[in-house]
Amino acid sequence: MFSLSCFRGARVKGKFRESYLLPAFSVKPIMTSEEPIPREKLNPPTPSIYLESKRDAFSPVLLQFCTDPKNPVTVIRGLAGSLRLNLGLFSTKSLVEANAEQAVEVRTQVQQPADENWDPTGTGQTWPCESSRSHTTIAKYAQYQASSFQESLQDDEDDEKDKKPSNSSDTPSKDSSKDSNSGEQKPVGKIIKFGTNIDLSDPKRWKPQLQELQKLPAFMRVASSGNMLSHVGHTILGMNTVQLYMKVPGSRTPGHQENNNFCSVNINIGPGDCEWFSVHENYWQAINDFCEKHGVDYLTGSWWPVLEDLYNANIPVYRFIQRPGDLVWINAGTVHWVQAVGWCNNIAWNVGPLNAYQYQLALERFEWNEVKKVKSIVPMIHVSWNVARTLKITDPDTYKMIKHCLLQSMKHIQILRDQLVAEGKKISYQSRVKDEPAYYCNECDVEVFNLLFVTSENNSRKTYVVHCEDCARQRSPNLTNVVVLEQYRIEDALKNNGNLYFPCHSHMN
Repeated sequence: MFSLSCFRGARVKGKFRESYLLPAFSVKPIMTSEEPIPREKLNPPTPSIYLESKRDAFSPVLLQFCTDPKNPVTVIRGLAGSLRLNLGLFSTKSLVEANAEQAVEVRTQVQQPADENWDPTGTGQTWPCESSRSHTTIAKYAQYQASSFQESLQDDEDDEKDKKPSNSSDTPSKDSSKDSNSGEQKPVGKIIKFGTNIDLSDPKRWKPQLQELQKLPAFMRVASSGNMLSHVGHTILGMNTVQLYMKVPGSRTPGHQENNNFCSVNINIGPGDCEWFSVHENYWQAINDFCEKHGVDYLTGSWWPVLEDLYNANIPVYRFIQRPGDLVWINAGTVHWVQAVGWCNNIAWNVGPLNAYQYQLALERFEWNEVKKVKSIVPMIHVSWNVARTLKITDPDTYKMIKHCLLQSMKHIQILRDQLVAEGKKISYQSRVKDEPAYYCNECDVEVFNLLFVTSENNSRKTYVVHCEDCARQRSPNLTNVVVLEQYRIEDALKNNGNLYFPCHSHMN
């Protein structure tokens, strides 16, 4: 039987910052090679699966393949056809009919070839990839998308007329990439608008669209019992809800890893293609170093890798085309960036398969975000407790990791609790209510779990603000005018946690 006396009286030198992860539990594949990778192997073939039937889509082999830590990305060709998905529900015409006034975030960008990223002067390639933000509606963006297509048709017609018969067939077209390092100034590309982050979470407004996605295999669905994001207990827009992207050629989603390194699902609705670039999680720190060198923040900035830099650093890049009806599965932690080749719409969301690789990478990024003072969109401690409370964890590696995380969480809580009691600080119990969100510190954005440090702000309506202990003590070293709330009694949490057995480890004393 587990006893809280394991933690009582525990003393830690300095600030309590023990990791929630044990390096010994790591399940990451060993990929680093001292030998330089031959140039032809720096563009490896993208893991691809061609589905011929619904049975193929629901085969357990598909889940195994997609979540294999060695496969950073999987393209599932013909998914829409094999599942008879009606992608027409997500066409621009259908979207306008369903909800013309829905808000659309617009990114204004410079159109350029997918494997190039020119600095503003047009004299050299660089990593920063800036765009300005504005807002419109689905109806207005649809109008822009259609007129952009019509203009392109007109331009093609004009080009045909301008071609001279004598040299129309035998003059090779000039390859712009050949001039990329010639030192000559590159003409500035056309200005384009990319419609992004369109929220399809409302089940009333988007009922047919969301119902259609129920045809997907369980592990790819927006919600399923084996998806950690279904155990957050509240909505995280774009992660455990669907987002839509409306594109014209050249629309760019800059380089990134998904929030907290979760997997993602992306379906191209068409009619045009998208071009994808992706790099295994193993190399994210090298890419982070390039970002630092070029003065752009890896986690919060906007960047587009220079391919030559990656190849020179011995980093393999997967590059492929996503056609209409193709589903791209981005595995945990994969770095990726995407450009529209044609006019198309895409839908996307995140999933958190309950496996050791996904859990490890999510917790690693949770801790790295804290170091970098970036908010973790997924409250991993809250999720870990919810998962342990509601699911039977059968995989031994995942079990060990979650159990260690919860032990560290309890240790942290008990040490803090003992310290507060020793100081004579009152702790008030206030249990959580249904659908209550996780809490973050108002100042530093770190997740605040169980012990909340609350102040009241005197504004027009009295509001209560949550802080972490550090930020609360910065405001008031003795926690004067700070109320400490406890949301769980640890004894109760353990009683309700039938799926994990906690022996009292001697090293915890």
